Amino acid sequence: MEQLILQLKHLGYTEYEAKAYIALVQNSHVSAYQVSKDSGIPRARIYETLDLLVNKGLVLKESTLNQTIYSALPVSMFLAKSKEQWQQNFESMSEELKKIEKNEPKEENKILVLKSRESIIQYCKKVLSEAKNKIVLSMWDDMYEELRELLEDKSKSVSIKGITLHVENALPTLDEHRITSYTETNTNPHWFIISVDGHSMIYGPSPEEREVAFFTNDPVHIYLLEDYVWHDVLVNRLVKQTSMDLNEWITKERTAFFGGVS
Repeated sequence: MEQLILQLKHLGYTEYEAKAYIALVQNSHVSAYQVSKDSGIPRARIYETLDLLVNKGLVLKESTLNQTIYSALPVSMFLAKSKEQWQQNFESMSEELKKIEKNEPKEENKILVLKSRESIIQYCKKVLSEAKNKIVLSMWDDMYEELRELLEDKSKSVSIKGITLHVENALPTLDEHRITSYTETNTNPHWFIISVDGHSMIYGPSPEEREVAFFTNDPVHIYLLEDYVWHDVLVNRLVKQTSMDLNEWITKERTAFFGGVS
């Protein structure tokens, strides 16, 4: 009964109104005194409560020379009435909220710093769950395993492209990064990049190494890092297509480009 009273209160009725209507559903065509007795509403408040219900159309009032009798609106009619009112309120609310949403100022480009391993993982899951069309990613096995279940689920409805390293049984749409002396050095950070719909992005080192990452909706950041992922994918595909051993040459060129940093 308490749950039913709570549900009626959620529809906008007071606790006394809910109790009085329920009492009349159980025992209709009775006096105010009987409603008070059945519902536990104080006699000093019962007439006021019943009059409110009469005005709202939930209770019928029949007055004779001897007494006044109250009856509940049939449950089927009450439910139909409540559903109609809820539908009207919902449609009105939807229209007003959409008007407000359209009038909101354009979202500013931003970069947020995320700290703590838990916050980074949860933010990654939030961004991934909002994907509508595509996900572009680059990540190592430690980060992939944290997000594997969600990625596999999202792959059923959105395009997921990118590259992984040391990931076993990754999604077939993802390229596998070649293993090189550079990727296997202890000083090589395990970076990750997650870009969603070209609108939002999280990137940073593995939370296992350093508990900091960055979220941005800035289109310049997103373009540059998505392009970085594509170039990484492209180089790996080109290496696989040639019969030459390019790893030594790539290592030499990297060292020369970065001034001795391998």
